[in-house]
Amino acid sequence: QQSNVTSFSATALAIITLEAFAGMWINAFLVCVLCIAWVKKKALNSNEKILLLLGCCRFCYLCTSWVYHFLSIIYPNYLFVHPAFQLTVFFQSFSNCFNLWVSACLCVFYCIKIANFRNSCFIYLKVKTDRIVPWLFLSSVFSALAIAIIAYSVAETVHNDSHNFTCLGNFWEASVRMDKYLFPFYFLMGFGYAAPFMAVIFSAVFLLFSLWRHKCKMQTNSMNSLSVDAHIRAMKSILSFLVMYSINFLCLILTIVYAKKNENTMTLLIFIYLYAFPGVHSLILIFINPKLEKALLKILSCVKCK
Repeated sequence: QQSNVTSFSATALAIITLEAFAGMWINAFLVCVLCIAWVKKKALNSNEKILLLLGCCRFCYLCTSWVYHFLSIIYPNYLFVHPAFQLTVFFQSFSNCFNLWVSACLCVFYCIKIANFRNSCFIYLKVKTDRIVPWLFLSSVFSALAIAIIAYSVAETVHNDSHNFTCLGNFWEASVRMDKYLFPFYFLMGFGYAAPFMAVIFSAVFLLFSLWRHKCKMQTNSMNSLSVDAHIRAMKSILSFLVMYSINFLCLILTIVYAKKNENTMTLLIFIYLYAFPGVHSLILIFINPKLEKALLKILSCVKCK
């Protein structure tokens, strides 16, 4: 049985490492291309700023998550000690929540910039979009920081209580105390994931409604418009993120359920998707953006020639 657990852990680490490093490469490419464009133009538009920040936070999230799983499988004695465990939980929670909030900011930006509504509030947001983006970043940082601080405090409490009860030998009471502390943490994390999810849903609904109105107006006036192409490109990005985020949200809930049941196979399948999400979605964003797609195809053609 011990050999089966060891082989399972080795397989899990190999798969997670492959996905994490592939995702880090994709997001590092995204960051490098945008940084080179920033140096050449000495400026970035709001869309590129969001993509740059998204690439950076996803790279950091994959790094911290991989380090956490690597240490938990290979060197658990070095991880589950004070303050290594608490700091790892803090950075992992911050980077994960910040990643989801910046992704939601990108969807909201597409909605405000491309959708056409005559509402005075919406027109004001469209005009002031470039000034709103830094405030979106700031609110994302504070939201992620608040969840990370609470995660750190919960990890500290659980670590101290589990150590004390383990020394006393009362494992059942330790489990009860852990559930008591982890339930509000899971509830808060669920809220932290659900809030950006709702922002993505509303952005997709508004863009769909705007696209439908625009197509009806075009058919009535018998005219063509480039705005439809902009709507479709934005919808591809938002819908792809909506589908992936829905599965991601479901996986996060299932992680909590199966972690308590100690079902390693299902937990591994969930983690496979969770690690694939940051890389796959960034790859979709690269192919939607003509500049990034051109740079990626150029690099791949050079590699193929060599």
